[in-house]
Amino acid sequence: MGKGDQKTRRGKLFRGTYGKTRPRNTSKPSVAAPPPPAPKKRTTKK
Repeated sequence: MGKGDQKTRRGKLFRGTYGKTRPRNTSKPSVAAPPPPAPKKRTTKK
């Protein structure tokens, strides 16, 4: 079980292949979280 073993993660990394042990990152980057609401300006009473 090492670099030559195609069924292990190390073997997948060594060969540059994907599979059950090393799935591709297919998750698309979701829309970035909306920015926090801007702080409300304080109104001073005169």
